Amino acid sequence: MSYQVIIPAAGSGKRMGAGFNKLRLELAGSPIILHTLHVFISDPECSKIILVIDSRDQQFFEELLTRNLTKVELVYGGSERQYSVYNGLQVADQNGIILVHDGARPFITHATIKTLVETASMSGAAIAAVPVKDTIKRVEGLEVVETLERSSLWQVQTPQAFRFSVLHEAHKKARDENFLGTDEASLVERIGYPVKIVESDYDNIKLTTPEDLFFANAILEKRQR
Repeated sequence: MSYQVIIPAAGSGKRMGAGFNKLRLELAGSPIILHTLHVFISDPECSKIILVIDSRDQQFFEELLTRNLTKVELVYGGSERQYSVYNGLQVADQNGIILVHDGARPFITHATIKTLVETASMSGAAIAAVPVKDTIKRVEGLEVVETLERSSLWQVQTPQAFRFSVLHEAHKKARDENFLGTDEASLVERIGYPVKIVESDYDNIKLTTPEDLFFANAILEKRQR
């Protein structure tokens, strides 16, 4: 089943401390974003990749596309991730299934993507997630308020998959009401659509801090073995 994907890549990546867009950092000799793009370029079911960028990175990404990267279209981002995704929606084909995926998650698998697309086509919305491993406590002022029941908690990842009509409606309502959500699923939940969980894997990490690059190299080495 075919799908499109929006990949926000316009963030500054302050927590990585690189002084520039973290997606330009190299992992095993190639920029992080290239690893992510290749997952979708190599998937025959992916019909279009909408890469949302900061205008300051335009030259880098245009040079990247000279590496025979097919299916990729560049779009300028907004001041918030949500606005960047909205900009991506404006150039997407207005039917079928659309995914939103973090540019800094290069280890998503085709198997998880396939299940997300199939689930979203039936239910309207599906997100990748993994069960929480650690005990989670709710804290106020550095004092524990309560211990949450771990069995009902999931750590949300991307991709998040939706019927185009569902995601477009959710973004339009959020835009009309000046609402800023935490992710696409939160916008869809807000308009009353159920969001299904697709269990992913713990390798699907988001590269956010310098320490994450060590984990990323370990994942690459494990996969090569």
